[in-house]
Amino acid sequence: MSKSLKRVTAALRDAGLTSNPVEIGNATTAEMAADLAGCELDQIAKSIMFRGLDSGKALLFITAGGNRVDGAGASALAGEELGKADPALIRAQTGFAIGGVAPVGHLSPPRAFFDRRLLDFAQVWAAAGTPRHVFPVHPGDLLRVSGARLADFTGAQEKM
Repeated sequence: MSKSLKRVTAALRDAGLTSNPVEIGNATTAEMAADLAGCELDQIAKSIMFRGLDSGKALLFITAGGNRVDGAGASALAGEELGKADPALIRAQTGFAIGGVAPVGHLSPPRAFFDRRLLDFAQVWAAAGTPRHVFPVHPGDLLRVSGARLADFTGAQEKM
């Protein structure tokens, strides 16, 4: 078991959750993760990372799989302009590599925001520290254990 997966498993256990990560295969998009997990696209809780342009810190936006983070709305919530978080910053602050960033188990927890859409479901699936592992969780529990703030920061993705 990878260090990242162990950290997520420990964070869930320490929060009193019985959710166990499962290996679903390599999922590089929310659509792939939903197909592999056998759930709706919006039941995938994506961990989207940005960098505060003033603070230099990584910020986490946990959003439903079919939504995208609105840059202006996210910047307003953060209180600073946001830019792309590079892989080195993400790894240094969270301990996770891009593609496996979990909403829990960070080395240094970032400020986090949570998409209201996720609360429409009895269960959502989130990355468990690797691109191959996810864990099922009640969205209210995920909101609580992630330390995120419930907020509006999304726009629906355009269908192609």
